[in-house]
Amino acid sequence: MGVDSVKNRILVTIGGREYTFVASEEDGYVQKVASYVDGKMKEIVSESHVALTDAAVLTAANIADEYFKSMETAENLRRQLKEYLEEAARTKMELSELKRELSKLQNKKQ
Repeated sequence: MGVDSVKNRILVTIGGREYTFVASEEDGYVQKVASYVDGKMKEIVSESHVALTDAAVLTAANIADEYFKSMETAENLRRQLKEYLEEAARTKMELSELKRELSKLQNKKQ
């Protein structure tokens, strides 16, 4: 978010309470985020019948858990992609070598 980014004031509802978020993201995105948090809180409240404050803390912990697991998955995918790219580069070099060898053999044959 740069200094020039436009800030939007967006009214959202989480846990039955209204909040005004100030964000540079679009209204739809902020509403989606708020809806996700609200849904997670509703799940916790309905499953464990805890107070709203406790539900907020549990929701934050669950979302943090999801975040860290997603980051680990992303890192594993980056590592796997890097390995595939390195393998593709090696294969490309081997192919170039084989083409040169084939060309040499064809020239010797003539």
